[in-house]
Formats: sequence, C-alpha cells, structure tokens
Amino acid sequence: MDRLTAMRVFCEVAASGSFSATADKLDMSRAMVTRYVSELEAWLQARLLQRTTRSVTLTDAGEQCLRRSQQMLALMDDMEEETSSDDAELRGQLRLTCSMSFAFSHLAQAISRFLSQHPRLKIDLHVGDGALNLVEARIDLAIRISSEPDPLLIARPLAACESVLVASPAYLRKMGTPQRPEDLLAHRCLSHANFGRNTWRFTRGDEQVAIDINSHFSANDATVLLQAALADGGIAMQPTYLMADHLQTDALQTVLPGWQLPSMSIYALFPSRRHLSPAVRALLDFLVAEFAGRPW
Repeated sequence: MDRLTAMRVFCEVAASGSFSATADKLDMSRAMVTRYVSELEAWLQARLLQRTTRSVTLTDAGEQCLRRSQQMLALMDDMEEETSSDDAELRGQLRLTCSMSFAFSHLAQAISRFLSQHPRLKIDLHVGDGALNLVEARIDLAIRISSEPDPLLIARPLAACESVLVASPAYLRKMGTPQRPEDLLAHRCLSHANFGRNTWRFTRGDEQVAIDINSHFSANDATVLLQAALADGGIAMQPTYLMADHLQTDALQTVLPGWQLPSMSIYALFPSRRHLSPAVRALLDFLVAEFAGRPW
C-alpha cells in the first residue's frame, strides 16, 4: 500500500466528512477510498473514523493520525518543491477558497491566465463564504472580502471593495427612486446575510445615517442578490466589481449615488509566511499585479 496516498485520502475524508466527496475530489472510486482508509487503519491497528449513515467523524486515534498525516504530507510537499526548484518550473497543487461572486466575476479568469503561464501547476478552488480552518482544510490561500481580516492569519491586500445600491429601471418606475436613505423604509430591500443584513450605513460628508431596512430577500452570496435585482425584485447592495457591465447596459441603475456605503478590502489570507511555497508566492504576486488599479 502507498501509505502517503492513504494518508492523503484519509485527510480528505476527515476534511469533507464524506467518502463520496473524497472520491470525487481525488478522482478515484468510493471503493478505493474505503480501501485506503481501511488499510491505513490496519497498518496503525486503530480505528480512525466513526461511520454512520449520515456522517463520518474522527476517533481520538483518528485526530492524532490526522495531525501527523498533515505534517508528513506538508513535509513531502516541501521536499518535492525543493527538489524540483532547479528547473524553476512551478508544479504541484494549490488549494484556494473564495466567495462565489468574486470567483465568478474575476478570480476564475485570473487563475486561468496564471495557469497558462505555469502548465504543470494545478489549482483546486473551493467556492463559499463559510469559515474554514485553513490548516485543517489544507487551504493554501483564502480570498476574502472584509474590513477586519482574521488577525490570526497573514493578510495581503489585493484591491479595494466598494459597494453601491442598485435596482432595475422597471422596479424604480413602479416604486419610485429613493432620494434619501430614509426613503428605503418604503422599499423592498435585498440584503446580504453576512454584510449589513438588517442595517445599511451611509455617509455623505459629515453626515452619517444608519437605516434598519425592510429586507424582503436575504442570501449569503452577492450573485444571487444580483439576479434578484435584475428580475425587478428590489434594491440590492452590490460590490462594484460585480456591477460594471450591468450599469453600462442600463440593466441596473444606481440608487442614492451621492451617499457612500462602507468600504472593505479584498485580501489574500494564508496561515504563515514560514515555508510559503514558491507556487503560493508566485500566485500572490500575480494576483496583486492582476487587481492593482482596477476601476472597481
């Protein structure tokens, strides 16, 4: 048995909690995933996982094995990077996570351009806003939008993230165009579950206003709210990186353009500068250059 592969399979099962998901991710059969885990248990003479029809959880021995396996796999990855560095060609696999909206609108295209320059490198992108332990999930780089990034992680800013209120022309013809933030109380608002779900804050010069909106539809992703706004569903707070095309074609119109919404930043987050692989460093530098000076 290839014990390193077995450890890699076991780590993926521990991270996903699913044999089927691990099989899909590693492009192998579910039976092969089961075999690798079973043979690892036989080798260690310990039960590593508790399996039920609904979940897979770690035993005490499994938690110890997971920690050691992650250390050994990281050491092997570092060794491969070091021994292959003579030809200066990036290789191996990077694991990234990013929100759906930014991945859809910009990151996927940027990754494609980066991979065209490094054909022997692979990238696995996990899309979602949920909190992840980057070490446990073996994530090399997280792209997150925040005003206060996690202080336990290293944060490298990629770009500013401004927001605007938008609505479709048909909605505004029917319901009227707000002239002041207080007018939003009479409107259908589409809110992001993680950013200003119940309260929208505005500034104009020295004025500061906080409005407790009537949120008729909330979602945890900006692209969902964008589609609702395009379907005449109400007024949505949207990041400008997602809006350019829709505003240029007049599919959406800005609402309260004289008022500013809170600013955030787009960060690349990673656990530690220590042993940062050449591939991660190269991708970081590429993304900083890629998003520098973008009009949004």
